[in-house]
Amino acid sequence: MFTEKTRVLLILSQDILDRARVCAGRATATLKLPVSLQIVLRALIEEGLKRDNDPVFLANVEGQAKAVRQMRSVARRDGGAAGGQWALRSGVLPGPSPRGAQRRRR
Repeated sequence: MFTEKTRVLLILSQDILDRARVCAGRATATLKLPVSLQIVLRALIEEGLKRDNDPVFLANVEGQAKAVRQMRSVARRDGGAAGGQWALRSGVLPGPSPRGAQRRRR
């Protein structure tokens, strides 16, 4: 079933995560099979992709894209990572600096 696997970091609000957990619990009770949060999220993504021309789906995508654009704009205006905030680039999280890694090895 999953011969070609890829790992993805997905950041969700606590509310959405809680709703997905409830969905997994209901599916477990209904199907009398263990249904994990990962299974639910995978199914939701797959079903959502089938509705890629649905106006409600497109409105949701637009709202999220605008929210990300606004957050990045605010981060740039406020100094980004220099002010202790993360640089909001597409999925790139700040990691340890190479110098810090060299110091720890010694």
